[in-house]
Amino acid sequence: MGTERGRRNRFAGLAALALSGALLAGCASMPDSGEVTSVDSSQRADADSQVRVYGVAPHKGEQPQDLVTGFLEATTSDDPDYATARMYLSKNVKRKWNPSEVTTVLSEPPKVDVSRTGERKQDFTIALNGKQVARVDDKHAYKPDERDYSTQIRVAQEDGEWRIDALPPGLVLGLADFQRIYRSVNKYYFAELGASGVGQGRNVLVADPVYLRKRIDPVTSSVKALLDGPTTWLDPVATTAFREGTQVVDQRLSLDDSNALKVRLNARADGTSEEQCLRMAAQVLYTVQDQSAKVSQVTLQRENGSQMCVLQRDQARWYAPDQTAGHPDRQYFVDAQHRMVSIADGEDEPRRVPGPFGADAPVQLRSVAVARDEKRAAGVTANGQSLYVAGLESGAALGDPRLTVRGSGAKAGLTSPSWDGLGDLWVADQDPDRPRLLRLPGGTGGPEEVQVPRLDGGRITGLRVAADGVRVALLVTKGDRTSLELGRVERHGGVGRMTLSVQELRSVAPRLEQVDAVSWAGGSRLLVAGSEQNGLQQLLYVETDGSLSNASALPGITGVRGIAAAENAAKAPTLVAERDGGIVRLLPDTNWKLVTKEGSAPVYPG
Repeated sequence: MGTERGRRNRFAGLAALALSGALLAGCASMPDSGEVTSVDSSQRADADSQVRVYGVAPHKGEQPQDLVTGFLEATTSDDPDYATARMYLSKNVKRKWNPSEVTTVLSEPPKVDVSRTGERKQDFTIALNGKQVARVDDKHAYKPDERDYSTQIRVAQEDGEWRIDALPPGLVLGLADFQRIYRSVNKYYFAELGASGVGQGRNVLVADPVYLRKRIDPVTSSVKALLDGPTTWLDPVATTAFREGTQVVDQRLSLDDSNALKVRLNARADGTSEEQCLRMAAQVLYTVQDQSAKVSQVTLQRENGSQMCVLQRDQARWYAPDQTAGHPDRQYFVDAQHRMVSIADGEDEPRRVPGPFGADAPVQLRSVAVARDEKRAAGVTANGQSLYVAGLESGAALGDPRLTVRGSGAKAGLTSPSWDGLGDLWVADQDPDRPRLLRLPGGTGGPEEVQVPRLDGGRITGLRVAADGVRVALLVTKGDRTSLELGRVERHGGVGRMTLSVQELRSVAPRLEQVDAVSWAGGSRLLVAGSEQNGLQQLLYVETDGSLSNASALPGITGVRGIAAAENAAKAPTLVAERDGGIVRLLPDTNWKLVTKEGSAPVYPG
């Protein structure tokens, strides 16, 4: 950075738990004092927890630029309460500064520019400049937001030393530091399904991704974030079983040796019914399990320590986000004769499915969708004009088309359909004069138009609805460009009068100039085939908040027109793609392998 501090090692304090005995490169000294803290199994589960980095307190006589640089470095440390960073602040600012208010993420660490603003020795303007890529709000929600960034910091002398007297809200971090310090964690809430949320529907959990500090008490921070409620974007279509004001009593939560978790709640949880308590425990179990070792059970306790309820891991399956999934190792696609076939992970040759879409098919198909229970399927005819729904068993009747539209050709007619976990079927009509998003209740009801505000002249050319029924991934085409948008499905009205709309579309892959295909690949993860400005197609995982996933990179492949992944990627890691008119598969720990030279429209159930 051109300063004395910049020429020194970035962090002089380092506490390390090294699994291999290695030290962090570039750190010249080890602390020789301070308390020793225990590390529980949830911390050990994070490979990054082997290294703890702490900032350096301001030196006597520190000059303004060094002071600001030191403060920025201290905010990137693993200090739980930012105690070192607060040493750089004036007494007044120290009391008011809230580092969790917002996190501004820049492509590089902010540049610090100091200039004099007057004739007096103490008159300075200290500017922070950079290229902003995203912001994280006070509910820990990430949002891509690319723009130029510029702000100012004011310093003043206090007791003879320079201290920061005014600064931007929250934290300002470079992208590399942000990725080192934070990790994406899914909180879980229940889908708000309106009048349709009866029976099991009210127990469908929805993933709500947030960014939390990796090495700072991950179990406690994730449970506290859960109790803060859904993020602003998801809140209108999600609900929590916790009463407002419910808080964790203990300062620190951790899993015991059997991976069980006990959570003591304040008096707001008193009087909770057994059913509600189990729903609360399910939210905790899936939230903690998403970023820690497998949780064996969750016990919720009253403030006085008495037990409210216990939820075992096996019992929690009742609330699982993927509870409607079919066989995790079987995929489907359309063969060269435009019939529907299936193939399992352990098979080399696809087989025609039974029923009117496969062995007994009276119509040729362009695309298919399999209901999540794998008892029914939907098929769009080869010309794209008709949608059929039929059973997947021998002797099942094809029946009349459930929907017929005008227009034909690859860029007209109906998109590939998609089933949600409630048994409803979704499809879009690509008619340039009247593009529509449609839902068929129960898969057999009459098509109902779903309003999609803010398309801004675009039309839906592809879609995948999540199992929860409250999130839908849309490919939106405007002119020659197709982007990926995530929409929130809102339900209004009662039984028989319910209307649906897709609200607050947000770009999920803003850096891709062209998106060719998308599939759900986890509770808050999408698999995307697309290209940046250089035009080279790539496959990558992205999170539904628009951040890049920390999943392993995929082997390169080009010419992809369709892609399929399972929503429960842990149980079904195999990927299937349509490439250059054929079908290829990526089994675990292998490379892409050709299944058939002719085939199209690969899908998993959903």
